[in-house]
Amino acid sequence: MAVIVHTKELLQTILASLVAGVGITFVFSLAIWGAARFVDFNRDQRPFAAGAAAALGGLALAVTLATVVVGIVVMTSK
Repeated sequence: MAVIVHTKELLQTILASLVAGVGITFVFSLAIWGAARFVDFNRDQRPFAAGAAAALGGLALAVTLATVVVGIVVMTSK
Protein backbone atom coordinates (compact mmCIF):
# COMPACT_ATOMS: atom_id res chain seq x y z
CA MET A 1 0.00 0.00 0.00
CA ALA A 2 1.36 3.42 -0.92
CA VAL A 3 2.10 5.92 1.79
CA ILE A 4 1.23 9.51 1.00
CA VAL A 5 2.92 11.16 3.99
CA HIS A 6 5.79 9.69 5.99
CA THR A 7 4.74 11.07 9.35
CA LYS A 8 7.83 9.98 11.29
CA GLU A 9 10.24 11.61 8.84
CA LEU A 10 8.09 14.74 8.66
CA LEU A 11 8.06 15.11 12.45
CA GLN A 12 11.83 14.56 12.60
CA THR A 13 12.34 17.29 10.02
CA ILE A 14 10.08 19.70 11.88
CA LEU A 15 11.81 19.00 15.20
CA ALA A 16 15.30 19.32 13.72
CA SER A 17 14.47 22.61 12.01
CA LEU A 18 12.91 23.99 15.19
CA VAL A 19 15.91 23.03 17.33
CA ALA A 20 18.36 24.38 14.74
CA GLY A 21 16.44 27.62 14.30
CA VAL A 22 16.15 28.35 18.01
CA GLY A 23 19.68 27.13 18.72
CA ILE A 24 21.41 29.21 16.06
CA THR A 25 19.40 32.26 17.07
CA PHE A 26 20.46 31.83 20.70
CA VAL A 27 24.12 31.33 19.83
CA PHE A 28 24.16 34.38 17.56
CA SER A 29 22.48 36.43 20.29
CA LEU A 30 25.38 35.45 22.57
CA ALA A 31 27.77 36.85 19.96
CA ILE A 32 25.88 40.14 19.91
CA TRP A 33 25.73 40.23 23.70
CA GLY A 34 29.47 39.57 23.95
CA ALA A 35 30.26 42.40 21.54
CA ALA A 36 28.02 44.83 23.42
CA ARG A 37 29.43 43.87 26.81
CA PHE A 38 32.98 44.17 25.44
CA VAL A 39 32.31 47.78 24.48
CA ASP A 40 30.67 48.55 27.84
CA PHE A 41 33.39 46.88 29.92
CA ASN A 42 36.15 48.43 27.85
CA ARG A 43 34.62 51.88 28.37
CA ASP A 44 34.42 51.23 32.13
CA GLN A 45 38.13 50.28 32.28
CA ARG A 46 37.45 46.63 33.15
CA PRO A 47 39.93 44.79 30.91
CA PHE A 48 39.44 41.26 32.29
CA ALA A 49 35.66 41.41 31.94
CA ALA A 50 36.02 42.99 28.49
CA GLY A 51 38.34 40.20 27.40
CA ALA A 52 35.99 37.53 28.71
CA ALA A 53 33.05 39.12 26.91
CA ALA A 54 35.07 39.38 23.70
CA ALA A 55 36.12 35.73 24.00
CA LEU A 56 32.52 34.64 24.51
CA GLY A 57 31.37 36.74 21.57
CA GLY A 58 34.13 35.41 19.33
CA LEU A 59 33.43 31.81 20.31
CA ALA A 60 29.70 32.26 19.71
CA LEU A 61 30.38 33.82 16.32
CA ALA A 62 32.68 30.93 15.40
CA VAL A 63 30.01 28.41 16.44
CA THR A 64 27.43 30.28 14.38
CA LEU A 65 29.63 30.23 11.28
CA ALA A 66 30.50 26.56 11.79
CA THR A 67 26.82 25.69 12.12
CA VAL A 68 26.01 27.50 8.89
CA VAL A 69 28.81 25.65 7.08
CA VAL A 70 27.65 22.28 8.43
CA GLY A 71 24.09 23.07 7.38
CA ILE A 72 25.20 23.91 3.84
CA VAL A 73 27.28 20.73 3.64
CA VAL A 74 24.36 18.62 4.84
CA MET A 75 21.96 20.24 2.36
CA THR A 76 24.27 19.79 -0.61
CA SER A 77 25.21 16.20 0.22
CA LYS A 78 21.68 14.82 -0.07
